[in-house]
Amino acid sequence: MTAADRVYGIIKHRILDGHYPAGSYVREAAIGQELALSRTPIREALRRLVSDGWVEAIPHHGARVVAWTSRDVEEVFELRVLLEPQVVRRAASRIAPERLAALEALAEQMESFCASGGEEAVDEIAVLNNRFHAELVAAADSPRLQRLLETIVQVPVSRRSFHHYTAEEMEASMRHHRELIRALEAGDGEWGASVMRAHILAARAAQIRPVGEQRRA
Repeated sequence: MTAADRVYGIIKHRILDGHYPAGSYVREAAIGQELALSRTPIREALRRLVSDGWVEAIPHHGARVVAWTSRDVEEVFELRVLLEPQVVRRAASRIAPERLAALEALAEQMESFCASGGEEAVDEIAVLNNRFHAELVAAADSPRLQRLLETIVQVPVSRRSFHHYTAEEMEASMRHHRELIRALEAGDGEWGASVMRAHILAARAAQIRPVGEQRRA
């Protein structure tokens, strides 16, 4: 693990546990003094955190933790629960065998990381999950739906949801992926849409749960 990797992990986990609340600034000098590091790895870590959507770069001020109010989160999930089931409805009658195979492979990789456990595994699952949903959107073959979802679905909300899951919720999410694939194989758009709706509502419940109740085994 490089120094930048270490800083990235520390800052991200502090954002997730509320040590750095939304809207607060992550100060390079303070991190450097605490960890006895030069600014180079800290700046590299902050650039990655900006790219991944955890913080935003504010000119002349530094890196600020992205602020998502409970109202913002509710609105994102309300829109997702309307749009993403429609993605699956369309995909059920259009998906190609090679895309189904890709979904199978992604589901298998996520299950493997789920079994291994740990924060790094959660990060990998979040990345793979984004790819899984992107494959579904591509299979729906609807540029308008794709543009709407690209505007609405924000990576920080999606990634943080997984960090809020209990072990049981994570396993349920893996089962949702498998059932979505079965529905697509059967060409049953309504079945798939109902699974996707449950999948999104579960993510919403995990995201809005109070911090003190998150990740209980």
